[in-house]
Amino acid sequence: MAVNADKPERWKADIAQSVDMYNNWFLQFAPGAYRDSRIEAVQQVRQAFLWTNNLQNIDIHVLREHPVLLPILRMVTAPPLARDRLVGLAGVERHLVETMEIHGQLPPRMAYTVVAEQLQRVSEVIARLIDKEICVWLERNQPPDEAELYRVSTIIADRLCGAITDPIIRNAQEHRQLLVLSNWLNAHGYTQLHAERRVQMQAMQPATYAFRLNVPVIQENLQGQQRQVNIPVDAVIKSRYADVEALPLLIEAKSAGDFTNPNKRRKEEATKIAQLRKQYGSHLHFILFLCGYFDGGYLGYEAAEGIDWVWEHRIDDFVLFGV
Repeated sequence: MAVNADKPERWKADIAQSVDMYNNWFLQFAPGAYRDSRIEAVQQVRQAFLWTNNLQNIDIHVLREHPVLLPILRMVTAPPLARDRLVGLAGVERHLVETMEIHGQLPPRMAYTVVAEQLQRVSEVIARLIDKEICVWLERNQPPDEAELYRVSTIIADRLCGAITDPIIRNAQEHRQLLVLSNWLNAHGYTQLHAERRVQMQAMQPATYAFRLNVPVIQENLQGQQRQVNIPVDAVIKSRYADVEALPLLIEAKSAGDFTNPNKRRKEEATKIAQLRKQYGSHLHFILFLCGYFDGGYLGYEAAEGIDWVWEHRIDDFVLFGV
């Protein structure tokens, strides 16, 4: 039985309340989240200065030893380089740049000579485009003083945070959402399974829950070959009323600061639930925990895919899902 998906007559009011809740949070807490990330970014930039001798030594050896430098170095150029722009200018493989920036390492399967050649191209592009209007010491024979280093560090940190503002806000909101859910579950007699006590989804005991749990499924490619992959689930709750062998409730926490992005990504949940139900059966319960900008088009799409939801402003609806 559906809880919210089959009640379109109240979607409009829920959307308005959810938007108000998100906006109130954003105005109150988002500047703090951005400020904290900016402080951390300044520290990262200062560390990059140490590794590169104040940007005077950007070569393949530095990039090989410290791959995490790359997103910072993209911000020291004029103009700052987007990731794809660097790939195009340097003529290197996207996989190299993405592995360095996302995983902080070099591609383990890429040949040593190929890595060296492509890192050389990257270093040459960055050295050629480095912003000497702010890094004024690079055109003189004297090292930068502390005031110059501080000034440039904050400028580059602002560029870095400006490029990732949306992820900063999204991560802060996701953390807040899960904290709200955790507090609600704890108040209702549930116990969180922390990382050291993690078990497989099927082995969870009643009245327990876990966050960011990997749920394994078997996928088959076009050649009929099978492989196991893990699908990350934000929250997994085993109802206090459930039998030991019953499957828990799976929850995807979703927040959005505008109506456009959720509609662009609405197929993701449908794909995820299709994979999960193929593996564990159509009786598997998968719902959304929503806060922010989710319009009628988004809700109608999810409802048509058999996905229900709980609004954060009406969190007690979890009771209606047997929690």
